[in-house]
Amino acid sequence: MERTVIVLEKTLDIIEYLSLADAPASLSQIAKDTQISKTTVHRLLQTLLARHYVEKNEMQQYSVGWKLIQLVSNQINHLELQTEAHPILANLAAELGLSVHLGILDGLEIVYIEKMRTSASAGNYSNVGYRSPAHCSSMGKCLLSCMSGHQLDVFLDSCRFEKYTERTLTNMSDFRKYLKQVRKQGWAIDDEEYLTGHRCIGVPVYDYRGEAIASISASGSKLEISDERLKFIIGQVKDAAAQISRRMGYIV
Repeated sequence: MERTVIVLEKTLDIIEYLSLADAPASLSQIAKDTQISKTTVHRLLQTLLARHYVEKNEMQQYSVGWKLIQLVSNQINHLELQTEAHPILANLAAELGLSVHLGILDGLEIVYIEKMRTSASAGNYSNVGYRSPAHCSSMGKCLLSCMSGHQLDVFLDSCRFEKYTERTLTNMSDFRKYLKQVRKQGWAIDDEEYLTGHRCIGVPVYDYRGEAIASISASGSKLEISDERLKFIIGQVKDAAAQISRRMGYIV
């Protein structure tokens, strides 16, 4: 155990050194400045290279790799997204009297990274960090509808299309057709597909690149999201998603 911790500390020393360096550094320079043996630095750099946490140029010098930058950028984007979305989601929950969520796609699931609810709203089944299957989630279907053909093929090949209720879409052809509809109309519904008696309206959120980075939803019982109220709720959720997208730099 102690040896593992020491290896981890040395790895972090190298990452921190490269992150603060003004220019790419050679193996010898890294070893000298971190006071780690060249043999150990070389071994750790090979692992970091394989995972793209560092990069090596034609001069055999090392710098921070794209994977580390991507991970940090994703975390910053999520923090910014939550900050920008928070007041808008709070207003939406108050206006509709429903639970509202902000979610991102992680593999085959939607991860809830924000939740707002009024004292009168239902929806105690979910909390921040909660995961639900993307294929029967309104937020999941929103984000899947924005995927490229190849990305969607990869998802569909991995998805088991588990049936949670009698209304869960389990036919791949029907699912593809519905995603085309979602892409065209700009919103998706979970109409008792995950929980009987429960409805959820989802709309994607875009960033400055025009990429769908998250989705928001309003959820409640079928009585709360009745057929008569459905059009109004869809409009309110779409408006809230557009506000968040604009704050993330999206320009229509």
